[in-house]
Amino acid sequence: MAIDPICKMEVDEKTAQFKSEYKGKKFYFCAPGCKKEFDENPEKYVEK
Repeated sequence: MAIDPICKMEVDEKTAQFKSEYKGKKFYFCAPGCKKEFDENPEKYVEK
């Protein structure tokens, strides 16, 4: 299971409808709103 970086919900990578890739790493989201927020400012949510 992956963790949605926005809301911290668990998301199944196999069935996730909302995905993004940033700096070669895949991120999975529970809803389109979480994906949109991440896509607008991924640096805010990526561990440094």
